[in-house]
Amino acid sequence: MITPLIHRALTRADLARLVAEIGRLDHDAARAAEASVEAGAVDAVLDSHVALEAVRGRGAAPAAVPLSLLWYVPVRAALCARGVTDLELADYAATLPVVFASWRAVRTVARGETGIAVWWQYVASLPDGTVAQAEGATDVAALALWWAGCFPEWVMRRAAGRGMLRAYVTFAAEALALAARIFGARGAGAAFWARAAGAAEALHAALAEARRDYLGRDVHSTEQRLERFLGRLN
Repeated sequence: MITPLIHRALTRADLARLVAEIGRLDHDAARAAEASVEAGAVDAVLDSHVALEAVRGRGAAPAAVPLSLLWYVPVRAALCARGVTDLELADYAATLPVVFASWRAVRTVARGETGIAVWWQYVASLPDGTVAQAEGATDVAALALWWAGCFPEWVMRRAAGRGMLRAYVTFAAEALALAARIFGARGAGAAFWARAAGAAEALHAALAEARRDYLGRDVHSTEQRLERFLGRLN
C-alpha cells in the first residue's frame, strides 16, 4: 500500500542539499534556512517561497536535490494555493511520482494493467471488505492520480480527451473512499483516506502543475523535447 513517505525518508543530507540550492539564489535566505533546520523547523523551510524557486532550478534544469524534494516542495505550494494545507496530503501526492519513478513499481499494481475497468475488476477480485481489498483500492487510486497528474496527455490520447482525465480522478476518489469505508469498519486508517478522497481533484491539479515545471505541458511533443534539451545546455 502506498502511503506518505517524503517526511519519513528525509535526511539531514537531503536538507543540506536544499539549503545549498537556496544559497545559489540568496545567501541570507540560505543562512536562515540552515538555522531553521537546526531548530527543527523543517516544514518552514520546505514551505518557503525561496525553496520553491530553488527546486525549480535555472534554465529549465531542476535543482540538484533528491527526487522527493523536487516533487514535494512544488506540490505542497500548489496545494496551499488551492487552500489544501494538510501536510499529510501533500506528502502523499508527492510520494506518488517518487514511488512510480520505477516502471517495476508501476507493474506491481493490478498486475501492471491500466484502465478504469481493469482497476475496478482488480479491486472486485480481492476478498470483499478486507484489508487486502482496501489496500488494493488505495494502490489503483494512486496509480490513477499519477497517470492523470503526471502524464495527462497520455490519458487523454487513449480515449475521450479531458473526459477520460476527469474519469481517472473520479475513479481515484471513489477507490480512496472505498478504502476509507473498509478501514473505518476495522477502526484504523480511515480518516486519512477519506481526506484524500475528498481532495482528489486538488491532488491531481497539484501534480499536474508540478510536472509542468520539469516536463512542460506536453512531455512527448517534439517542441517540448527540444526545449528541455536546450534548457539543459544553459
